[in-house]
Amino acid sequence: MSHEENRTVWSSTEGDLRKKAAARPAGKSSLPPDQQTVYLHRETKGRGGKGVTLLKGLALNEPDLAALAKTLKQACGTGGTVKDGVIEIQGEQREKIAEVLRKLGYKVKLAGG
Repeated sequence: MSHEENRTVWSSTEGDLRKKAAARPAGKSSLPPDQQTVYLHRETKGRGGKGVTLLKGLALNEPDLAALAKTLKQACGTGGTVKDGVIEIQGEQREKIAEVLRKLGYKVKLAGG
């Protein structure tokens, strides 16, 4: 068997090597806040009538996106999540989020209803 066919996927010192390969960052870098425009949307579709505020257009890597989401959730006192590069904050929070983002140096545009 060649080396490619008999590849080690488990090592007692390093654990499952497949998980380590999947956990490597893709190398996407974040743009500084002053070079980004964030679009704030309000959406209720598919949420049983409950509104959420969506932040779209962010050019951030996953750790920076999660950190920004945490900051916004704390500022609003609500829950939220990050899905497919979009931050979702529970409730109608566009004005409060816009204020926080402007303080952080982002350009903000309100979009949608």
